[in-house]
Amino acid sequence: MSAQIELADDRWCFACGEKNPIGLKLSFTLGPDRTLRAAFTFGKEHQGYAGIVHGGLVGLILDEVMLNLAWRLGHHAVTAGLELRYRKPVRVGERIFFAGRITGEKGRLLTAEADARDGEGAVVATATAKCLVMK
Repeated sequence: MSAQIELADDRWCFACGEKNPIGLKLSFTLGPDRTLRAAFTFGKEHQGYAGIVHGGLVGLILDEVMLNLAWRLGHHAVTAGLELRYRKPVRVGERIFFAGRITGEKGRLLTAEADARDGEGAVVATATAKCLVMK
């Protein structure tokens, strides 16, 4: 059974919506290489264990840079599958740099990858996603 879903942007997205008072309000830069980039400094309100950012929020932004890029490229898509790999903990107060790329397109399925790096360029997490383009 599949329900009809309307995909619309009302600017309340938790990750990037400027109307969401508790959202992250991410802003993005699209490079000439078709890589979407964002940076975010995590605060204490984003922690899991004391002083360490909750990994789910790192994963959320990795997902967002891949899906937001698909939308910018004209694909109204949703995440169908997401695989995350955490390499090292992110500390509260640390600025992290995210980058997402579309790596493939076959029919209604897009594949994408993203990474998160600390200020020294070390990879803290990576992600791959399968994205379903909606009709």
